[in-house]
Parts: sequence; C-alpha cells; structure tokens
Amino acid sequence: MPVERPSFKHHMDVRVYYEDTDMGGVVFYANYLKYMERGRTEWLRALGVNQSDLAASEQRGFMVVRVDVRYISPARLDDLLLIESEVTRMGRASLHFTQSIFRNGELLTQSNIQVCCVETVNMRVAAIPESVRIKLAAITQE
Repeated sequence: MPVERPSFKHHMDVRVYYEDTDMGGVVFYANYLKYMERGRTEWLRALGVNQSDLAASEQRGFMVVRVDVRYISPARLDDLLLIESEVTRMGRASLHFTQSIFRNGELLTQSNIQVCCVETVNMRVAAIPESVRIKLAAITQE
C-alpha cells in the first residue's frame, strides 16, 4: 500500500518567555517539545481538526510515541520563534511529523516525531478516523 504524503506545512510564532528559560536566559531543552506540541495542535486545527471535538465525537486522540530531536543552537529570552510543522507520512494509525524551529531564518532545532491515534477510553492504538483522513487526503491533492 502506498504511503500518503500530505504536503501542508504549517507555521506559527512562539515568543520565548522568562518561564521558558533557565537563569541564563536560555530555553530549557524540554520546552522545545512544548513548542512542537503547540505546532502540531495548530497544524491539525488549521486542517479543520479540533482535538477536543475529536475526543468527544470519535473517542480518538493522538499520543506521541517517538521523538528524535536535534538541538543546533539555543533560543533565548524574548526571541520570536517560528515553528514549522509538516506531516511526512501517514499510516493507518500514525502520523509522522517533521518539525523545525527557527529564529530570524536560523534553524535552531529539528525533529522527527511520530504520533499514534488511540482510543481515549483505553489508550489502545486505533485507526485514524475517516473524518481526519478525508481532510488529509484533500491537502495531498492540492
């Protein structure tokens, strides 16, 4: 079966606040994962998928199962970051994202993240709902 490759790139800005940094004003490494989570959430939202609605109507949610992050250069207090998110592969129950974080065009962080669709009642792997697949298929044909 061929692997679908959605081509929709989503961009969002995130400002670095004091709470994101250590005493030296450098972003704590785990906070990049939070920025990427927001990027994936807004990617889905821009696609027309609201995760709260998906959980309520389809009893489905997405859970991170694999993360590979490369830290290249640190972000600092007050930086305006650009979070770029793109799906590189879609399986029956998973989405593979590539995400990059930039500051003024400079690449700071690069990641590959796999999320798995699960049933919210038991957290078992489940197929991505057809309602989501239809929206993903629409962007592959643009």
